[in-house]
Amino acid sequence: MKKINIDGHEENIVERSDWPMEKVRETLKGETIAVIGYGVQGRGQSLNMKDNGINAIIGLREGGQSWKLAMEDGWKPGETLFPIAEAVQKGTVIQYLLSDAGQKEAWPVVKENLNEGDALYFSHGFSIVFKEHTGVIPPDNVDVILVAPKGSGTTVRRLFLEGRGINSSYAVFQDFTGRAMERAQAVGIAVGSGYMFETTFEKEVHSDLTGERGVLMGAIYGLWLAQYEVLREAGHSPSEAFNETVEEATQSLYPLIGENGMDWMYANCSTTAQRGALDWFPKFKDCSKPIFQELYDSVKAGKEAERVIEANSSSDYREKLQKELDEIHNSEMWKAGEVVRQLRPERA
Repeated sequence: MKKINIDGHEENIVERSDWPMEKVRETLKGETIAVIGYGVQGRGQSLNMKDNGINAIIGLREGGQSWKLAMEDGWKPGETLFPIAEAVQKGTVIQYLLSDAGQKEAWPVVKENLNEGDALYFSHGFSIVFKEHTGVIPPDNVDVILVAPKGSGTTVRRLFLEGRGINSSYAVFQDFTGRAMERAQAVGIAVGSGYMFETTFEKEVHSDLTGERGVLMGAIYGLWLAQYEVLREAGHSPSEAFNETVEEATQSLYPLIGENGMDWMYANCSTTAQRGALDWFPKFKDCSKPIFQELYDSVKAGKEAERVIEANSSSDYREKLQKELDEIHNSEMWKAGEVVRQLRPERA
């Protein structure tokens, strides 16, 4: 572990060099990692551990779609694939990777089958922090740890297969065995983290929910849609509006920001683009910061958690969700996107 200093703020960072895979395997040699749930995170993290030679098993509702997908991926019923209760009993590190609503529903079964000294592992602080909504209150005789990859489980898997790693945060909520920190760090590297920064369950969930609703997904789509509509209403074609709103951002400018930062991207654009961006970003900041503050306050107060649990627990949730997603898919903006993506030149 090393400490980094960012403008006077000191942070603890764990890198792969701190945890070579031989050390990870040695630390986890007596552990059975039971992955409960096979959504995007469960699938990505479990397959990475499997490829890293870690003793991992899967716990799912028997016979469901996730069970069938796990079998297609090589997990074997009775050997590495079990019903949830049996997987929890067999596991010593229980990766609780169901959806937030799913964690609430399955918690009585999971809690009943935990053993003293187990580690209860999360990739999101939601269930612990908002326990008044989820009812997830761990017993005192287990470790409670977190490793939260900063991206989709699909990205966790893709970066692993490319020989890279995803940035993750890690935290310890409860240390019963005295080994909670080393368990969190070892499993964090095993699931495919490139480096990890220390946080708390509360800070992870507050920042994560804000980010998802903000610049990662909600705000960025709202901005894109607003600009696209203004351009279309001004007479620009769908492909031109899409290129100037989304395609240039994702294919040209955002990669430059990721590689070297916003200042470097600005420095490598035309002087006209520089001047306009520098003049207008304060206006966007001033109008959007109150919205972000409202969002953060809503997250911290538990209102967003309440909304998620209520919506996801509805019997017709998936049908309603699909309807909302279909509306986006069928909108002109993303019809234009579908065509534009097909026009991208093949890689040489």
